[in-house]
Amino acid sequence: MLNRTSITEFLLLGMTDIQELQSFLFVTILIIYFVIVTGNGAILIVVISDPRLHSPMYFFLGNLACLDICYSTVTLPKMLENFLSIHKAISFLGCISQLHFFHFLGSTEVMLLAVMGFDRFVAICKPLHYTVIMNHQVCTQMAVTVWIIGFFHALLHSVMTSRLNFCGSNHIHHFFCDVKPLLELACGNTDLNEWLLHTVTETIAMGSFFLILLSYFYIIIYLFFKTHSCRMLRKALSTCASHFMLVVLLFGPVFFIYIRPASGSSMDQDRTVAIMYSVVTPVLNPLIYTLRNKEVKGALKRVIRRRP
Repeated sequence: MLNRTSITEFLLLGMTDIQELQSFLFVTILIIYFVIVTGNGAILIVVISDPRLHSPMYFFLGNLACLDICYSTVTLPKMLENFLSIHKAISFLGCISQLHFFHFLGSTEVMLLAVMGFDRFVAICKPLHYTVIMNHQVCTQMAVTVWIIGFFHALLHSVMTSRLNFCGSNHIHHFFCDVKPLLELACGNTDLNEWLLHTVTETIAMGSFFLILLSYFYIIIYLFFKTHSCRMLRKALSTCASHFMLVVLLFGPVFFIYIRPASGSSMDQDRTVAIMYSVVTPVLNPLIYTLRNKEVKGALKRVIRRRP
């Protein structure tokens, strides 16, 4: 897996080179990271501990919360360290590892949102068969499948990137190691790597997005023709609203970074947009689900009351 290059470390240039902003950004990102870990950790605890939340929807929500904690932990601690460091270095192996886990957890989350969309489709359009179709075994198999696909998708990128030669600058114009910034530094032909990035990643992202749209299309058609009660219609749409907000927040930046033609992008734009899906989305997920979901809020209150 190791490459044939003399470079043993990379320098992450970070979000900005303005020294006066480093302390402010450190405090801001530290607070955000704390909110991500505590917010998603709270959701994970109540989903596991409260029997009333032992349903497919909350099983997948627990997976999402776990993903967001791990996903932010891949990039934010190193970012915080670099805010306080003059030598913002990351080893070659550390860089490839960060790339791997970033794409592993990111692609898993994209596919998990598609699974959650299917779960909402079954719950709304097939309510009488919901417990049969989305039984515990099926839910577990679906969750395990997206985690495994995400792992091998990331392994493909990490192995292919590690085999490149890096003979020039070791300055990465980003706050974490990603495929596109590393391809900018590589010597020789990177066509295969770029093809894999656009084809494989695009297939996972577009395929998941298409399945989500298909689920919502059938939900809307079902509600339009089958539901004659405004109250039932409002309740059904409300259960999908949180999920739809997450889809918009995650897929928008992902499409901008990985699906847009490379000729139309710049590292500064990519770095700015990357903040949305690596920092903003994980911190908003628990807020969206706790503020909009009465069952999660009720479970949190019950957990707090049980504390001595």
